[in-house]
Amino acid sequence: MAKSAEPRYSLPKSTIRSLPVPSPDTPQIDLGTPPEIELSTFPARLDDVLDAHEIACVRLALATRDEDTIARAADALREVCHAADVALVIESHVGLVERLGLDGVHLTDGARSVRKTRTALGGDAIIGAFCGASRHDGMTAGEAGADYISFGPVTAGALGDGTVADEELFSWWSEMIEIPVVAEGGLDAAAIARLSGLTDFFAIGEEIWRSEDAASALATLKAAMKPARAEAAT
Repeated sequence: MAKSAEPRYSLPKSTIRSLPVPSPDTPQIDLGTPPEIELSTFPARLDDVLDAHEIACVRLALATRDEDTIARAADALREVCHAADVALVIESHVGLVERLGLDGVHLTDGARSVRKTRTALGGDAIIGAFCGASRHDGMTAGEAGADYISFGPVTAGALGDGTVADEELFSWWSEMIEIPVVAEGGLDAAAIARLSGLTDFFAIGEEIWRSEDAASALATLKAAMKPARAEAAT
C-alpha cells in the first residue's frame, strides 16, 4: 500500500516545545528511553519519573529500525510527555520528527547533518548533536545551528574505541562556549559529582531504567549533583 504524503501527526509551530534554559542551580536531566521498551508498561514508568522529577527533555532512543515500532512508541510517549509539558525528541530519525509530531531530533553524527537538519525542520525544532569528545565537531555543530552539544562517554569502558570526553573538555567548553552542553554515557554518581559544575544537562537513560524503581534511581543520581556551570562560572 502506498504511504500517504500527509504527516500522520504534526504539531503547529506554536505548540512545539523548546529546550529549557539551563538552570543556574543544578544541571537538568535529558532523559533517554531504553533501547527496547514494552508499550504495555513503559509509558506508565515514564509518567512516574516525569511526575517525580523535573525533566528538561525526553529522548526516544530505540535500537530498532522498524518504522512502525518507532511510530507506535512515539505516539504513546508523546502523549505522556506533552501532558507533562516536556519536549520529546527522537534519536537520529530526522524524517520522523514532523510526521510523528515530535519536538526535535538528537543527531549522532557530530556536525555532519546539523545544517541540513536545521533547514529541514526550521528554527523552532530542538536539534542536538552528539560529538563524542571532539571540540572541533562541537563548535562546528553549534555554528551550524545545534541547540545543544552532547559529549561522551564520560568514563572509560569496554565498548567503543575507548575515547572518553574528559573533565578538561567540559571545563574548556564551560569557559569558552555559550551553547548548552550535555554529558552522557558512563554516568554514575562519581561522574555526576565530578562534572555537574561543568555541564548544563546530564543525559540519563539506561542508568535508571535497569532499576525496578526508576524514579528512585534517578533521585540517587541527582543527589550527587553540584551547582551547574552557569553558577560555577560566576
